Amino acid sequence: MTTPSIPDLTLTQMLRAHAKERPDALALRQKDFGIWQAYAWQDYYRRARHFGLGLRALGLQEGGHVAIISENRVEWVIAQMGIGIVRGICVGVYPTSPWNEVAYVLEHSDAEIAVCEDQEQTDKVLQAWPDLPKLKYTIAIDMKGLGYYPEPPTAFEHVEARGREFEEEHPGLADELLDGQQMDETALMVYTSGSTGRPKGAMISWGNLHAAAPGLIELLQADEHGSCLSYLPLCHVAEQAVTNIAPVYAGSSVSFGESLRTIQEDLREIAPTFFLGVPRIWEKLHSSIYIKIQETGRFRRALFDQAIRMCSPMATKPRAQWSLKEKSLYSLSYWLVFRALQNFIGLRRCTLAMTGAAPISTGILEFFRTMGIPLVEVYGQTESTGVATAQPVDNVHLGTVGVAIAGVEVRLGEHNEIIMRGGSMFKGYYKNEETTASTLKDGWLHTGDVGEWRDGQLKIVDRLKDIIITAGGKNLSPTEIENTIKASPFIKECIVIGEARKYVSALIQIDFDTVAKWAEQERIAYTTFRSLTEQQQVHELIEAEVNKGNAQLPQVAQIKRFHLLTKELDHDDDEVTATMKVRRSKIYEKYTDVIESLYA
Repeated sequence: MTTPSIPDLTLTQMLRAHAKERPDALALRQKDFGIWQAYAWQDYYRRARHFGLGLRALGLQEGGHVAIISENRVEWVIAQMGIGIVRGICVGVYPTSPWNEVAYVLEHSDAEIAVCEDQEQTDKVLQAWPDLPKLKYTIAIDMKGLGYYPEPPTAFEHVEARGREFEEEHPGLADELLDGQQMDETALMVYTSGSTGRPKGAMISWGNLHAAAPGLIELLQADEHGSCLSYLPLCHVAEQAVTNIAPVYAGSSVSFGESLRTIQEDLREIAPTFFLGVPRIWEKLHSSIYIKIQETGRFRRALFDQAIRMCSPMATKPRAQWSLKEKSLYSLSYWLVFRALQNFIGLRRCTLAMTGAAPISTGILEFFRTMGIPLVEVYGQTESTGVATAQPVDNVHLGTVGVAIAGVEVRLGEHNEIIMRGGSMFKGYYKNEETTASTLKDGWLHTGDVGEWRDGQLKIVDRLKDIIITAGGKNLSPTEIENTIKASPFIKECIVIGEARKYVSALIQIDFDTVAKWAEQERIAYTTFRSLTEQQQVHELIEAEVNKGNAQLPQVAQIKRFHLLTKELDHDDDEVTATMKVRRSKIYEKYTDVIESLYA
């Protein structure tokens, strides 16, 4: 597939073009009470236009900042596009963030209006409001429980209604504002995860979004017949890529499920043509398949194991190079085993599946490719407007993140730091010129990641600041060790320790669902997460899994001792970010005594 050419239009201008040229084609779907509600392109643009004009009626001027705090839903993208139509700037806030983190983003971004999903999100804003002098209005999508507040927020639908009235009073204003929109204007402010400090507000322009689109469309093979499920937080640039950038420029449809808990059911109903999952999603799907297979009879388990053994050599081999025997083996395995499992996870129609935002175990990647799911690893950052490199779907080298997508140039700089340039590189950090200057140098984005080239494809070694130097002077990548261990369906998280130490140790969090299922089969009694981890049999199970991982690592990188965490790592406890990235410094600080005991 050649790199597509796209119209020289901003994202919101492109939305207007679809509304004019393909008014009745499917654009969005949302599941409410088990029923999918469809929205055509003309509906999408009309509601976004009215919402934007409603904000204008409330006093929002060009360049004004509007925050959105909500799970993924139709109203999220309608609000974002509406903000863009009246040339405001959209600021995404993680709905899982506690009120103090919400307060920081709203204050730092100078948000004038906050669009909240429901009472829970509104309460966070109200708690922070005394410290937010620039915030003027709150708007609620779901008003349930909010009507009794002394000063209830404005209902989302009322803002749309006010926008319809405003349009009658100011006909042609929306078109006038859109026609004057320039590529260098800021479209989005996306806050980084804050794994090493306070989140930074990355300013992304309409031109950045436009430059990112051709490479994304080519990678996803997206067109007007394509479809995807939107479920990862829209305040993250990765979900912006697959919910807004590629679908709006390519004309694909986007579906919003009922909740994060219904992802697998929604996938089965939608059967998307492209899908993005962070490693944790793929690990959960892997665990659900493992559990499903364990629940079947001995014959089916043996059939599954045999199919995986026969087809794993073809996982990364280009299909054009398959021999007649390999084609026959895969065809047999597909009809007997893989087709049913692809339907079980809802990805049988998927022409491209991606994993990104964090490193993934090569074992997990190989497993899904063996099953026939065209899973590739992609790499990018908030500052690169999402995907910058991707594994070619038919030329996957395990352990790499592929090659640069169209429009991006990648090199290795000093200390083998990955640097990149292209039209999708961000404008800079809001109110942080010093960090901007150290990140963007002579047009090159300095990522802070260490890389190396392997057979012409890029391999991420680790974060520059995370490289471990042992007491013996050996440089180790904690991420590589952790991902090797996390290939086990029984292990959810692994945090490696080894800086200035004689050997490598680790803090390990079990995958509760998978270990609990195993404990049931083994008739091991437990009551809580803690009591399960304290069972001797569970410790022996995890030790065996660690030993399996160690067998794939050089001796100096092998985990000699580990400690099982007795609770889930929690965002509210400041142990992980909103995107579930481990805050290493916080973990090391919190578990100092445990870590020291591993070296006693």
